[in-house]
Amino acid sequence: MEMHQVRYFLAVARTLNFTRAADECNVTQPSLTRAIKQLEAELGGDLFRRERPAAQLTELGQRMHPLLQQCYDAASGARMLAASFKGGEVGALRIALTHSIDLSLLIPHLDQIRRQFNRLEFRFLRGDAREVGEYLKKGEAELGIAAEIGEDWDRLDAWPLFTESFQLVVSKRHPLAGRETVEVGDLRTEQLLSRNYCEHSDRVNSSLREHGLDVERSHEICSERDLIELLEADIGVAVIPDTASIPPTLKRATVEGLDARRTVHLYGVAGRERTAVASAVMRMLRGAHWQQLIDRTVAPVG
Repeated sequence: MEMHQVRYFLAVARTLNFTRAADECNVTQPSLTRAIKQLEAELGGDLFRRERPAAQLTELGQRMHPLLQQCYDAASGARMLAASFKGGEVGALRIALTHSIDLSLLIPHLDQIRRQFNRLEFRFLRGDAREVGEYLKKGEAELGIAAEIGEDWDRLDAWPLFTESFQLVVSKRHPLAGRETVEVGDLRTEQLLSRNYCEHSDRVNSSLREHGLDVERSHEICSERDLIELLEADIGVAVIPDTASIPPTLKRATVEGLDARRTVHLYGVAGRERTAVASAVMRMLRGAHWQQLIDRTVAPVG
């Protein structure tokens, strides 16, 4: 079935006249008639009774009319949307982030990019490092952001964005809340909240073990939201990246002696065509002054 056949059918169904329909479609009547006969052959029956002075829809034609109208409208909408994307009127961004990446890192760039398009559609995908790699492989995401994917795929491009340290975060009610700096040894008696969804959780835990902390008895947390709620309830303490945002109810402190740093990367697929939005966002992220953003994020709260 060709779309011009559907268009000719709808024109005849509207005008009930093959000649007028051909004029509307800017084709000769024999061409229109031939196309409709081909359509009838594909559908297995006559769509029109060719009577004078007006053609009439057959029972099959009446049943097919709403379906073919829907098909034609969908195709027309797809063409219009494609033209809008190509002309820069509409943009789409499909980006995958690991659970440990704070979306607030992207907000200034997303706010800037949306001003370049009349309409901008976002799709954010979350997952662990392996899942982010799969989103990129399958084409479900154009860009990925993670501290480390660990994917050995030769088409995976990676660009380092920034390197950050980890800090202690506690409730303002906690005894350590009044200190700007703590020693790793000060945490031996504390109940730890372990961010197992972070790509670097194993490295952080390994560093804590080296200083005698019993990380095996820590509470295992599966999301940043749960972590914040437990910290606010003063149920434990956590070691989190500099760029992780926290509410004013919590306090940060530098942990002296903790050997834990991570580098956050931007990922893409080599050789795969990107949308105008994805290309623009990639340029923005790679050219951003990340250290200034990190300094503002880790500034004392409250």
